This record gives sequence, C-alpha cells and structure tokens, in this order.
Amino acid sequence: MNTILLFGAGKSTTFLIDYLGKYCDENKWRLLVCDLNLRLAESKAKNFQSVHAVSFDINDEGKRGEFISRSEVVISMLPPALHFLVAKDCVAFSKHLLTASYVDEKIRSLKTEIEKKGLLFLSEMGLDPGLDHISAMRMINDIKKQGGKIISFKSYCGGLVSPESDNNPWHYKITWNPANVVMAGSSGAVYREDGRTIHIPYPEIFKNENNVIDVPGLASLAWYANRDSLPYIETYQLHDATTFIRATLRYPSFCRGWQKIIQLDLTNKNDHDEIKDCTTFEDWLTLKKEKLAPKHIKEIFTPEFIGQINFLIENSEKIPFSFSNSATLLQYLLEKNLAMRPGDRDMIVMLHEMKYSINEEHRQVTSSLVIKGTDREHTAMARTVGLPLAIAARLILENKINLAGLHIPVLPQIYEPVLEELELNGIKFNEETKEI
Repeated sequence: MNTILLFGAGKSTTFLIDYLGKYCDENKWRLLVCDLNLRLAESKAKNFQSVHAVSFDINDEGKRGEFISRSEVVISMLPPALHFLVAKDCVAFSKHLLTASYVDEKIRSLKTEIEKKGLLFLSEMGLDPGLDHISAMRMINDIKKQGGKIISFKSYCGGLVSPESDNNPWHYKITWNPANVVMAGSSGAVYREDGRTIHIPYPEIFKNENNVIDVPGLASLAWYANRDSLPYIETYQLHDATTFIRATLRYPSFCRGWQKIIQLDLTNKNDHDEIKDCTTFEDWLTLKKEKLAPKHIKEIFTPEFIGQINFLIENSEKIPFSFSNSATLLQYLLEKNLAMRPGDRDMIVMLHEMKYSINEEHRQVTSSLVIKGTDREHTAMARTVGLPLAIAARLILENKINLAGLHIPVLPQIYEPVLEELELNGIKFNEETKEI
C-alpha cells in the first residue's frame, strides 16, 4: 500500500489533506497526518477512511524513523528549521520529500546523497515560493519559444484579507504562520532594477510608498521586496533582464504601519533584558517610545498609526505569559487581534509582469491570479499552498513525475502537469499581452 506521510496539520494543510484524502480513498493508498496536537490532526483526517492521525514529538528519532521508513512520499509542513531532521531520515530510508519552504544550506548539503539514491526532494512547492515559480516558468518558456528576449521581470504575491472581510485598521488578518508575519523582511532584500543592484536593509523594507501596483478589479496594492531575488536570475535563466524583482503584496496602510512597528523596535528578538520588568503592554510600548527622539515620536504617531496600535494594544492589559522578547509579545497581539473570525474570507493575489522584445517589437505580458477563501478554515492561503504539494505527491506516486535530485518546480516535467491539475481545481491565471 502506497503511504504518504504528512508532518504538520496547521493552517495551510486543509486542502492538501482533502485532495490527497480523496485520492487515497479511491486508490487504496494511505495518508498519515502527524502533528504534536493529536486533536488537530484528527480534525483534519476525520472525513476519509484512508487518512489517519498520529502524534509524536518530531525530535523523537526512533518514532520519526519508524514512520518515515514505512512511507513512500513524505511532506513536511513543519517550521523550516525542522525540515532537516526529516530530510536526513528521508535520505537514510530512501524516501521522496516535498516541502513548501526555501532550499537552505542544510538541505543543499544533502544534494549528492539525494542524487546517488535516485530520490526526488522537491522544495519551494507551495504558494510563494512555489506557484510563483510554476506560473512564471511557463510564461518565460513560452516567450523564449517565440524567440523573445525578456528584459524585465517582476513577480508579486500576497496573502491578504478579502475586501468584504476587511474591517480593521491594519487591513490584514492572519492566515499563515504568525511568527513569519512578525519577522517579514527581517533579512533585508536585494534585487535588480534598470541594471543596478539594489540593497534594502530591514529598517527600510516597508518604507517606499512609491511601490504601488494595480491589479484588475482591486484597490491599489503596495509591495515590498522579497529576500534576495538575484539567485533566481540564474534559476529562471533571465541573464538579459535588466530588472528582476520578486516581492510581497500588502495593502498600503499595512506597509505604513509596519514600518512604524519596526521603527519602534517591536519586532526585536534580542531585547529580553531591556523589557523584562514590563508587566503591561502599555509598559512595553512606553519603554520603546522612551528610546526615540521627540521628533521621531511625532513622525511615527500619526492618526493612522494611533488607530492601528490602539487596535493591537489595550493599555491596561497585563502581559499574560512569560515572554522572551518583543517579537514574542507582538506575535501574541497579532494572533489575538488579527485572527480570522468565523465567516471571514482571505484573498491570494499573484501578479507577474514581463517586458520582452521579439522581432524588434517590445511587448508586455501580465499574468494575474486572484483567489478568495470560503471561510477561516478553507482559506485561499491553504488552497494555494497545499494543492501544489498534494498534486506533486500524487503525480510522484503515479510515476508521472520521474525525476531525481534536489529540485524546485522550474522544470517542465514538474510545472506542466501540476499547472494542468491546478486549473482543473479552479486555480487559473489570466494573461494579457500588449505592445509597448
């Protein structure tokens, strides 16, 4: 019996489990959903005969090895720092591995062993990274087949609150790992624009109010640059592109507010000694304000930001837990006050803009995707992160993806069948081309 082992049953796994559960029931496969929270895993597994919930500590080497050794394909939806534990066992027991996370140096160190054993380790197979690669590579290769030369590449993606559920001054609600929201942009960013390499440090990531784009049918959105875009120039084979940017989308007011959160030092992960005597959230905020010059306090505390910070912080509220740093406090506030409520809908927006020349003509092609969730469980985020992973796992078991090595989804053997299946499941891009 073919067995798929899924580590993690969090926010982004709902559609992944539903998709694979259906195919497991039809094909007499088995899906094991493993989470430290057994009740959560059981809630995701209950609708299918072939899906079973299990629970153990991922650091338990014996249990981990036992379950991985009995599986054909392993999907890790754990925090990125834990992927390597799973990856080592997948190599040891000769099992394929899928993740939605960026390839890091630890995973890359296993490349030779993965190839020797003929395994497929497929990373960056979620939404962003993932669906962005899949959709962009189809466009890039279509342009190249026509003899086109791409001179500008811009790719944007954002998990947003849908307009009908947008009812707070941040214009944002949590649909994925809140720790990642807190630390967004913390590594700074690098990209290419008009032939120049641009470095953006963390304190300035959310600063540029000129970074605005229009998506058909939506209000204007702001973007901030995503990590280091430059390695993807090689990955996408776009060496002639004078502009190459990968970016994240938010509503403009969120970027304005988050810039001030950073200026206030509320995302600091190393300030325990500074704030350890704070007993209320008001103490914490006051302490941070005291570090600023009066001029900067006036610049930060605009009417818009006062509304945003008051929405997050009740001044008299006592800090209800033992905290380690400001980032921990901020994450608590986000989870409490920016949570999806029953009936809320989220929205995924993805947009690619490419300028290219062909036969001495200059053209621009735009590809856009707007997906809305149904409710706080069946989110657009879960759908667009989970389905690419689930589809890839099924295609591997059906021998429709026959590759070995460490890959991300930029090869036609991966993205063509995955895109075809995504379109059957309602995830379809709209493309427009015009002369410029």
